[in-house]
Amino acid sequence: MSLLPHLQCRPDQVAEHVVLCGDPARVDRIASQLEQCESLGQNREFRLINGRHQGLPITVCSTGIGGASAIIALEELVQAGARVLVRVGSAGALQHEIGLGDLIVVEGAVRHDGASLAYLPAEYPACADIRLQAALLDHIATSGLPHWHGLVRSHDSFYRDDEQKVCRYWHERGVLGADMETAALLVVGRLRKVRVAAVLCTVVAFEQDVQQGVSDYASAEAAMMKGEQLAIAAALHALGQ
Repeated sequence: MSLLPHLQCRPDQVAEHVVLCGDPARVDRIASQLEQCESLGQNREFRLINGRHQGLPITVCSTGIGGASAIIALEELVQAGARVLVRVGSAGALQHEIGLGDLIVVEGAVRHDGASLAYLPAEYPACADIRLQAALLDHIATSGLPHWHGLVRSHDSFYRDDEQKVCRYWHERGVLGADMETAALLVVGRLRKVRVAAVLCTVVAFEQDVQQGVSDYASAEAAMMKGEQLAIAAALHALGQ
């Protein structure tokens, strides 16, 4: 049996239920909440493992940064039989009241990425699966920790010259946060007739310097790591519903 071109694993190794993450290092942190883990390998930004959560087979796959690589992973996973996928990612806040480590359960995404536009025009909405949204919210609510539910904006660069102006524009329109992958996954997942959702941990406060925020996250600041662990647990719960 031939290997998937970019993921470099066999199609029969991929489970129907998948956790997606951007950072390959996050795969290890997701594995800590799984049993019977085994590595499927790594090629470029794509690192894959299999495990079980309460008996349910789970594949975990990193996608790297941005919508283009996220869609490559999604397409090959779906070709291999994946049917339910939850992204555990990170986001920058677009509202002052959203704190570091707070979780955002995505209802839908503003499509400011180029990858999804290669598939469908901007008029096509990027909406998360409603049953997965409900399961994520139910699990997170039991923690008592701050969390949010609503719209995010997915984009292709946070180093553009007018970044502050763009963020302020979407802040004023009630968008909760910004990432680089969610819109692409929601659009192409819907097109391919699979269920997709996303839960994002806030790693940069609104109007905080981006480089400083990412540096804080890399040094494992406690609130953000606690939020990520809750996001992982919520994603695994949702996949089992």
